[in-house]
Amino acid sequence: MNFLYDTHAHLDDSMFDKDRDAVIHKIQNSNVGLLNNIAADMESSRFSIKLAEEYDFIYATVGVHPSDVLSMTNHDIDELRKLSKHPKVVAIGEIGLDYHYDDADPDLQKYWFREQLDLARDLNMPVVIHDRDSKGECLSILKEKNISRGVVHCFSGSAETAKEILKMGMHISFTGVVTFKNARRAIEALKVIPIERLLIETDSPYMAPEPFRGQRNDSSFVYRVAEKISEVKEIPLEDVIRITCENGMKLFGISK
Repeated sequence: MNFLYDTHAHLDDSMFDKDRDAVIHKIQNSNVGLLNNIAADMESSRFSIKLAEEYDFIYATVGVHPSDVLSMTNHDIDELRKLSKHPKVVAIGEIGLDYHYDDADPDLQKYWFREQLDLARDLNMPVVIHDRDSKGECLSILKEKNISRGVVHCFSGSAETAKEILKMGMHISFTGVVTFKNARRAIEALKVIPIERLLIETDSPYMAPEPFRGQRNDSSFVYRVAEKISEVKEIPLEDVIRITCENGMKLFGISK
């Protein structure tokens, strides 16, 4: 097995509306053999499943991002439960806490984060975690709920935070940010994470790696993340590709 697994992409994003099929064709012609299309709200949860039905190599998650919980209801939890039964839905996410913007409602975010964690636990499904500027609250809730199956995506935290996540049993995923010149803290964290707990992702269409920074990102660029991990950890690139793919397949229950 020697293909890349982009464990976190947003092909449903409006930035792909004009050429989505062409982008997916480009990805298929690269060395990407698996891709998770990650939901951020109810609409993208449904769209992710549609993409997964259309393309064999694409899998879906369902869930509501912390920035989109303002209008969330118990009906949405019921619908997420139904959507999660689809055979190509592999996780609940992305869910978590995001206090970056001034209009964030921490109490509401924490309520729906807990509700979605309970859903994942009821369904025995892994979670895809979004944690931005929560000052430790996100990890505290994960510990409170005794969550150990999942991934903290787009990691850019400290080595100490990485160690805390690893103790919980979680995986950690890196985007193209790890290729940036100012990514010193992320590089130090990468050094302490065992390769067996690493995943790679693009978070496309955002977070394009060097030398494509500032451009629209897509899953064909995920190899740049693998290259950086290979360089930092001094592990052959083919081993990084193989092991991170195996890690993702095991976490998300995919056999291929």
